[in-house]
Amino acid sequence: MQKRLFKWLFLGIVAWCATGSLDAEDRVVGRGSPPLPQAISLQAAIDYAMEHSFAVLQAKERIQEQYGLHLEVKSGVLPNLSLSSRYSEQNQELVGFQGAEDDWSVSIRVRQALYSGGSLKASIRAQGALEDAALYDLQVNIQATIQEVKTGYYDVVLARDTIEVETQNIELLNEQLANIRSRFEAGAVSHFDVLQAQVSLANAKPALIRANNNYRVAVAELKQSVGYRVAYDPAAEALQFTDSLVAEVQDYELFEAIHLALQQRPELAQLKRIIDAHEDNIAIARSDYYPSVDFIGSYDFRRSYFASDGRFDNSINGWFAGIESVWNIWDGRATKGRVVQAKSQMRQDELKYNETRLQIEVEVRRAISELQGAAELLVAAQQVTGQANESLRMANERYTVGSSTYLDTLQARVALTDARNNELQANYSYLVSIVNVQHAIGETKFKLTN
Repeated sequence: MQKRLFKWLFLGIVAWCATGSLDAEDRVVGRGSPPLPQAISLQAAIDYAMEHSFAVLQAKERIQEQYGLHLEVKSGVLPNLSLSSRYSEQNQELVGFQGAEDDWSVSIRVRQALYSGGSLKASIRAQGALEDAALYDLQVNIQATIQEVKTGYYDVVLARDTIEVETQNIELLNEQLANIRSRFEAGAVSHFDVLQAQVSLANAKPALIRANNNYRVAVAELKQSVGYRVAYDPAAEALQFTDSLVAEVQDYELFEAIHLALQQRPELAQLKRIIDAHEDNIAIARSDYYPSVDFIGSYDFRRSYFASDGRFDNSINGWFAGIESVWNIWDGRATKGRVVQAKSQMRQDELKYNETRLQIEVEVRRAISELQGAAELLVAAQQVTGQANESLRMANERYTVGSSTYLDTLQARVALTDARNNELQANYSYLVSIVNVQHAIGETKFKLTN
């Protein structure tokens, strides 16, 4: 009975260990995301993206991964305790003189690393540096996501305001067509003026169609940027975007911006920590030149071969302790090869660091230059819109008294529509340029005028 009890106990321990290694966490794939606010501001879109953006979520998971690796590496300096057991049976015909049909043993073993040539401490330092690099990687993804969301939001607002401009243009053309028809019926204008008004109205409709299409695409791309994962939601089709394209000119000094970028960009801090990790990897590779020393100990509990049966009270037991050392005196220069690789990897990262510094400097210069050009276009576009409004007013007055043709009025109308669209585009370009400058210098704050 005791033999059977031990056998089933042993099998139960094995089964429990096998199932215990499985991850019991219930994973859900493809789960939908929370609804977007019905009236969504730029800040609300950014806040939503910080919680649901795929890039940000993946960066957070990489931090968890590095934390797990850190725990794994740190375990090398802690004692390792293990429990092992064995049970076997054999046919009676195979049992020799003073043999037994069954055999079993239970052993508790402990191992503690005493010396490893410095690899354990270097591994912990290297993994700590990689964990810090993962934190900086999260900052990189947060800044990139903010830049993407801001730009996407401005795309939506630009398309929305363009729809408004084109809708107003069509409404005015409809009013103008009705006015010309009434004047034609009164004999004040020719049928040619009516045809021109009809053609102008027809030519204005494709621009509105394109603006509506651009708006739908921009909204879909913004949802993707913020991590909205619902395939179709009728409520999300009627979102209201509360911010507008109103830009205020801001000044950035080039060399100060470059200095800030080299201090604030998380990419550089991330590369520094990766270089530190690879420097420790050199020490890890060199540790194979030295011996490793471990303390080992065990306590065994096994069946006595001199007993007539396999009961627990007929067992033998005892402890064992000692020092174990391994020194790989010659490995065919494999250790030398690993040291060379580690040095080369660190040198590559140093070169990448210098390359990234140069790329950031060029990025800042480009962003500042584009901002200056966008500021000039913004001022010019605002002036042109005022002039176009005045031109259309004068053209309408002259046409009413018969001192000009309908073609003059039409040209003024087209010029005003173009001026409004150009002003929208100029505001959009300037706001996007501000976003690019803020990203280039590693600044996460922003300012939007409603």
